[in-house]
Parts: sequence; C-alpha cells; structure tokens
Amino acid sequence: MTIHSPFTLHSTATDCAARRGELKTLHGTIQTPIFMPVGTQATVKAVTPEDLKSMEAQIILGNTYHLFIRPGHELVKEFGGLHRFMNWDRPILTDSGGFQIFSLKELAKITEEGASFRSHLDGSKLFLSPEIAIHVQESLGSDIMMNLDTCIPHPATREETIKGTDLTTRWAKRCRDAQNRESGQLLFGIIQGGMHTDLRREHAAALMDIGFDGYAIGGLSVGEEKNLMYDMTEATTPHMPMGHARYLMGVGTPEDLVEGVMRGIDMFDCVMPTRNARNGTLFTSTGKLIIKNSRYRNDHNPPDRRCTCYTCRNYSRAYLRHLFQCREILSYQLNTIHNLHFYLNLMTEIRQAIEEDRFTTWRADFYGRLENE
Repeated sequence: MTIHSPFTLHSTATDCAARRGELKTLHGTIQTPIFMPVGTQATVKAVTPEDLKSMEAQIILGNTYHLFIRPGHELVKEFGGLHRFMNWDRPILTDSGGFQIFSLKELAKITEEGASFRSHLDGSKLFLSPEIAIHVQESLGSDIMMNLDTCIPHPATREETIKGTDLTTRWAKRCRDAQNRESGQLLFGIIQGGMHTDLRREHAAALMDIGFDGYAIGGLSVGEEKNLMYDMTEATTPHMPMGHARYLMGVGTPEDLVEGVMRGIDMFDCVMPTRNARNGTLFTSTGKLIIKNSRYRNDHNPPDRRCTCYTCRNYSRAYLRHLFQCREILSYQLNTIHNLHFYLNLMTEIRQAIEEDRFTTWRADFYGRLENE
C-alpha cells in the first residue's frame, strides 16, 4: 500500500548512505538525523522539560507498557494526553511495549491474539493485543505510535525467527486496521527478521505492503556482537523506502549513532545517556569519563572542554566526582544534562556535516579524537 509520507528527504551524502531530512508531526517538525531521549514513565529521568528544551531536544520517547500499567492510559487521557500530563509540547514517540514484554520472559505468554503477562509491579494479570496497544497509544496522544511486535531473542533458530517475524506481520496489519487515521497520529511499522538478511528484506517488503508512516528496525541490540548489529542495519536499510523515516530502535552508544547514520538511519533512542549518567559515566568528545575515579579528585577541568552544556560551563570534574561519591541528587541531574546535551549536539554536528556533504570527513575526525585520548 502506498501512503503519503510525513517525511521529507532533503539531502544525502555522496559517499555513504547518510541522509538529512525532516519529519512532520502534530506537535512540530523534527529535523533528522535525531536522537530521542527516553522518558519511559512520562519523564526523562533527572531532568525537567525545560532542561530538555534548553539542550534542543526535539522529541522524546514514552513507553506503552509502563504507562499502561501505571498510571494507566485512561487517566492520562483525562488530563488531555501525555503532552499536557507531563508539560511537554513537542513531539512524543511511544514504543509499543513489545520489547518490555520480551524482557519479562517467564512472566509473559505470546499467542496469536496477543501477549498475556504479569505486571512487574504487583504480579497482576494483564493482556496486550495489537488493538489494545493502538488504543493505549491513541489515548496517550503520542505523535508517533509503534506497532506491537514480537522481539526475537539472540541467538534464535531460523524457524523461531520465521515464526516470530510472521506473527509480527499479522500483528502489524491488525495495528494498522485498528488505527484511527483521522487523529493525525503517525504509525510506524517495526521490521524484524533476527540475524537473517533475507528475512529482514522479506519483512520490510511485507510491512511496506501494509503501508506505514515510517519504518523501524527492531530486534537489534539484544546481545549480538556490535559488528553483527551494524551488518544487519546495513543489510536492512536498502530495503526500506527512501521517502519514509528510518528508525533504529534502542541504539546506542555515540559510535552506534555515527555508524547508524552512515548506513542510512534517521532516528535513534536509547537509555544509555541517562542511565550512564546516574552510574557516573560521562560521554565526552574524547571518550567515556568515569567520574568516580580518584584521578579526578583535584581536577579543575570541566567534563569536556569542547562541550557548551550547563554542566561543563559551570562545574569541575572534581565537584562532579564529589557529588557522585556523596550520592547527591544533583549528581544525577548534572551528569544527565551533560550526557543528553552531548548526544543531541552530536546529532546537530552530524546534520550540519551531511548538509555540507562532509559527513565521512567528520566521522574520521570523530574517531580521531577518541584515538588520540
């Protein structure tokens, strides 16, 4: 099925698959490539919406599974949807909950109808079907919804992969049929296929036949080697439509973002910058900085001399180490501000490099800084 795409491709690199575009949503136009901070439970941990805006976050991510369980999509709808509930007036993408159900393992049972599982909070029995997943996301009022999928573990046999991928196709069709297309909310299809290039290609074609507003690569970053993840991405993107946004789900490190862009990816999300911040790991232009290390006890330098974030403009490594050692709440806030700013600024640099057709040179400089540290 051919549908009008909300994505506009502005330019492509001449020596790789890097792309520069924009994606129109109900709450604004997103410049791509873009990284989406993860706000699983209607909050990006340790920062305010104002903090996110100050670092030019364009879109954030919420999670259907977690919001379905608590506080409940009907309550969020009573408050006017997720945007008003959390005081965020820019775009929101909601994941379908498929990955979280996959993570539950022994607590979940997958059938043709949907996923039966027990709440990780109180053990209560719950059920999520493709139709319910769409209803929940429509109640939340997200700008971009995801189809309910079955995330395939690694390793998995070819037979297991085919079975799970085919079920995702049938669920994707049910999601599309259940969608209220008058709402203006976008719906992305999720490409599965495990670590088999032919299955990835076939599943991309099957989802294109259904017709979605954008397409995501799912089922990666589930324990496979890094190079295998890159290979699967590179093998999949040529079979995704040029005129639609391409989203690599749950990825990853700064290097992963760079490599994904080079292979034609437009959108990324990952908990890594926020989770690592709370664990005392800062991402910098010269690599990771473990702030708890004793070498920073008397260090007057900011975390990253090249960074212009609020944290780097005002605080030393020594102070950040002190806060982390004391387990002060401010430690989580300042570290998170820095890490998210680093990720978002990285994407700003990438967009500019693609526009000026120098992405490959920029990429070499990026890795050169890491090697020279």
